[in-house]
Amino acid sequence: MSPCFDSRDPRCKTPYGAVPTSTPVTLTLRPDGAEGFPRCELLAYHEFAASEEVLPLSPTAEGAFTITFSAPAQPELVWYAFRFSRADGSSSCLTRSGWGKNADDHRWQLTVYSERQPTPDWFGRGITYQIFPDRFCRLSLPATDGVVGNRVVHKDWSEPMDYLPDPDGEVRSRDFYGGSLLGISSKLPYLQSLGVSTLYLCPIFESASNHRYNTADYRKIDPFLGTEEDFAHLCSEGRKYGIRVVLDGVFNHTGSNSVYFNQEGFYPSVGAAQSLDSPYAGWYRFSHWPDQYDAWWGIRTLPAVQEDNPDYRAYMVTGKDSVIRRWLRLGASGWRLDVADELPDAFIRDIRLAMEETDPDAILLGEVWEDGSNKIAYSQRRRYLLGDETHALMNYPFRNAALAYLLGGPAEAFYEAMESIRENYPAPAFYSAMNFLGTHDTPRILTLLGQPAPISDRAERRAYRLSEEELRRGVRRLRLAALLLYAFPGSPTIFYGDEAGMQGFEDPFNRGTFPWGHENRELLELYRLLGRIRTQRPSLQKGAIRYHIAQDGLLAFSRQAGDETTWAVFNSGPQERSLALPYPGDLATDLLTGQQFAVLDGELELTLPSLDGLLIV
Repeated sequence: MSPCFDSRDPRCKTPYGAVPTSTPVTLTLRPDGAEGFPRCELLAYHEFAASEEVLPLSPTAEGAFTITFSAPAQPELVWYAFRFSRADGSSSCLTRSGWGKNADDHRWQLTVYSERQPTPDWFGRGITYQIFPDRFCRLSLPATDGVVGNRVVHKDWSEPMDYLPDPDGEVRSRDFYGGSLLGISSKLPYLQSLGVSTLYLCPIFESASNHRYNTADYRKIDPFLGTEEDFAHLCSEGRKYGIRVVLDGVFNHTGSNSVYFNQEGFYPSVGAAQSLDSPYAGWYRFSHWPDQYDAWWGIRTLPAVQEDNPDYRAYMVTGKDSVIRRWLRLGASGWRLDVADELPDAFIRDIRLAMEETDPDAILLGEVWEDGSNKIAYSQRRRYLLGDETHALMNYPFRNAALAYLLGGPAEAFYEAMESIRENYPAPAFYSAMNFLGTHDTPRILTLLGQPAPISDRAERRAYRLSEEELRRGVRRLRLAALLLYAFPGSPTIFYGDEAGMQGFEDPFNRGTFPWGHENRELLELYRLLGRIRTQRPSLQKGAIRYHIAQDGLLAFSRQAGDETTWAVFNSGPQERSLALPYPGDLATDLLTGQQFAVLDGELELTLPSLDGLLIV
């Protein structure tokens, strides 16, 4: 930060971070480095309005400069810097990177968002569990008659999965294990024992592939998973256990083998690949009908749709019985938007409006892999978090920073990455982020933290399991990682089976079947304990975060809600470390072990072994 201005310091900027529209904002520059400049101006560029304000700052009796201005009345990204001028007309600009001749680069960011509709608070306060439906729990073998795609069903739940490409060089993901919605319903007591309050389901609609991201029919549950009644049952039974269901919305592309495209002629209706008179022909963009068309990342089995097509938009979003509305009415409590970067802002806004009209308490999440407050996708600045699109995002920046820290990186880097997100995100979005250590798109967290030697052969990667030494190392790190996940603001999200010690490299090896009866008991009991603690502590559900130490392998922060405070302390380094924290009261207790520590003269002294952490009250 500049020695003259620190945007995270309340002496320099209030309020902290992003602000609602029309909020008064006060900026104060301290005199260090600004001597000799009698004038100071604020240079504020409004990106979406494409305009810049130049506002004078007033000198203070202490030799500083200050200004209070009103944030824009409309959602905006304001990029600001300061220009200091001398009496002779010369000037110098101050940005995040320091002093320079101009303010073009490295301005500070002020996110201005709308509070038109509040963010549902149930999601961020609770614990989320992500399920890849085919691999979680099956009650019986499914029948293959009359289903789309050439499916292969593994009779043995523990059989190795298929992974080799077909003669066309494409991995079709046509092998199934038969997990079902009723199987998930049967495990609601298990999920409740973990403290889960939200189920995020990977796609459940009819599809030719086991991952179901190539949708065949948005209005039909895949027969291998069950029926519409089974879905409604899961949602209603889940509510009895305090668990809501969020669905995966794949709206940028369909499957080529679908009701809408019907390239293989499986469906009796006429698809876009069969006739330009098809009611779905306008959904797609053909450069040469029927064999050349836009597809997601060029994958021909995933023809891309045109989201601005009125018929498509009505079918999916705006119509009275649109896909968005239909599944909310049947019991879903929200949507996660797959590849949100590929969806136009106007389309996401329509989804948000349809959800608010159908169920104002439903949550809309987006898959974004970077800082979503200032993301540029396809040369366009996105507006995900400005108040009329997504409520919150998948927090890949948290995963990246946590992994780097847990694998030996400095705590300072974790602090800087997460404070950047907290500063840039609207508070409701930051405290409702979907935080995770792994998903269906990443290797299993236990495998990553066990740090096996590099393996290039895919057959070996499919079969590989951590050695005893790697497993011990991975479990120790995962214990620390889970503690960080549950202590941090946002919804801690478990990728199914991480709590049971599942292993695996990249897709599809991260999508194995849940090892019922063979769980890692140490990890499972840890996740259950963390679930109970999170459920019982309002400070961990919604408390403001404050950092106390971020140095080398040591990280300490507290979460406070009302009169309740919980402290989280971590040592990711290779050596035992001692630290002292200013602490109120006479006694501190670790919620994980029950160990108690005396507090002397307002200071709590702790010694943490390598790869250890505490949760203190």
